[in-house]
Amino acid sequence: MSGNLLIPPGYRFYPTEEELLSFYLVNKLESRRLDIERVIPVVDVYTCDPSQLPPMSGDASIRDPEQWFFFCPRQERETQGGRPARTTPFGYWKATGSPSYVYSSGNKVIGVKKTMVFYRGRAPNGTKTTWKMNEYKALREEALGLPATAPRLCS
Repeated sequence: MSGNLLIPPGYRFYPTEEELLSFYLVNKLESRRLDIERVIPVVDVYTCDPSQLPPMSGDASIRDPEQWFFFCPRQERETQGGRPARTTPFGYWKATGSPSYVYSSGNKVIGVKKTMVFYRGRAPNGTKTTWKMNEYKALREEALGLPATAPRLCS
């Protein structure tokens, strides 16, 4: 999956939450930068086992042993007001804690972050794993020009 992007030794793609939402996700939603999927690819993380995700990561994070970033498309039922199905063929992602707001440097709410843990098996008898995922969702705002069907950004 890694292209011809030359990354210097020791480089780590480590964007802030504000950068993830206000640069990467907004540019993806508005289709302003066609190369954005080289950095953060589109992957439906709910069809994969977490161990399958690292090789699918973008050019900037493919060598990172700890974190990867993906744009995750919204499911049809979610676009119509339903809850997302976070089950996979291998288990399920369970939200942990309360969702939190993501703020811009100007102290304005720009998104919501949910933390999830992967469980193997079927709910409610799954076995908790060490896999964790942060799901970011940009808030719909006229100023950002975000559509109602904005995809999520999972890291």
